[in-house]
Amino acid sequence: MTDRELDAAGVVDPRLRQAYTQCRRLNARHGKTYFLAARLLPVARRPAVHALYGFARWADDIVDTLDTTTTAERANALLRLQQELEQGLRHGDSTEPVVRALADTAHRYAIDHQHFSDFMTAMRADLDVTDYATYADLRTYTYGSAEVIGLQMLPVLGTVVPRQEAAPHAAALGVAFQLTNFLRDVGEDLDRGRVYLPADLLAAHDVDRHLLRWSRDTGRPDRRITAALRDFEQLTRALYREAAPGLAMLDPVSRPCIRAAFVLYGAILDAVARDGYRSLHRRAVVTGRRRAVVAADGLARMTAARLRARATGSTAVPAPTASPQPHSESPSQAAERTA
Repeated sequence: MTDRELDAAGVVDPRLRQAYTQCRRLNARHGKTYFLAARLLPVARRPAVHALYGFARWADDIVDTLDTTTTAERANALLRLQQELEQGLRHGDSTEPVVRALADTAHRYAIDHQHFSDFMTAMRADLDVTDYATYADLRTYTYGSAEVIGLQMLPVLGTVVPRQEAAPHAAALGVAFQLTNFLRDVGEDLDRGRVYLPADLLAAHDVDRHLLRWSRDTGRPDRRITAALRDFEQLTRALYREAAPGLAMLDPVSRPCIRAAFVLYGAILDAVARDGYRSLHRRAVVTGRRRAVVAADGLARMTAARLRARATGSTAVPAPTASPQPHSESPSQAAERTA
């Protein structure tokens, strides 16, 4: 976390500044797209985004440390985190730096604490749920693992419409991002013992876990798997279309950030398709050139939005509340249409 960002956010307590800095490191290490997009936000709002995503990454890391911990150990670690989270949200502070930053952000932006509880429920599901029978079952899981992330972000981003009007689009975008990850990471998730693609979608193409494992182990593609992945891609693109109208509902100074994430995650889908849906064998990546183009466009949009905001002297999001003492102080085309 840069001093400039923390100063702009009014974070002066040394312990709290250190906590936000740790969250920023987690976000930078794990979420290249999110981290890049966050840099297109006004500096005062960036620490909150790093706190939200830093906490999410920390919990996800606990669940995914399969090589070094047992299921019981991961369950105990999640339980301890849940307890720290509940106490931190209740008291506005924590001995755990990441929870300390999250609790401060939740207070500043009046984020509904239930969103964090729902997220932890989804993380616990990942300990023993290894597949989903139907798309509806998967969406029950993604409510806690992805939709609530979009809902947590809305108070930080701000809206030009009543928040409840923008909320369904924010939730849809959170799921679109996660399903994009599921499609990109099919092989890696399979190695962790998980299949996030719904069993009924796979079965419609005569695909099951055994066939996925065979393809992963042999490196050989199968047209049935390709067809199933293509269908899952179409489900994901439908969520991007559902989310797209929400971009124009955000505070103008926040739109470049979310638009950049929208475009870059959509580009992951494009990369998967270009690679022939070989997600079981290798991870499709967005080129550095494409990321640079999106970043440059985002910077231009960010500058224009801030100039307009200064000219009108207005912003859609109310100033966050002061922290309590003592620690106060294709998808890309849709984006073009709506941003």
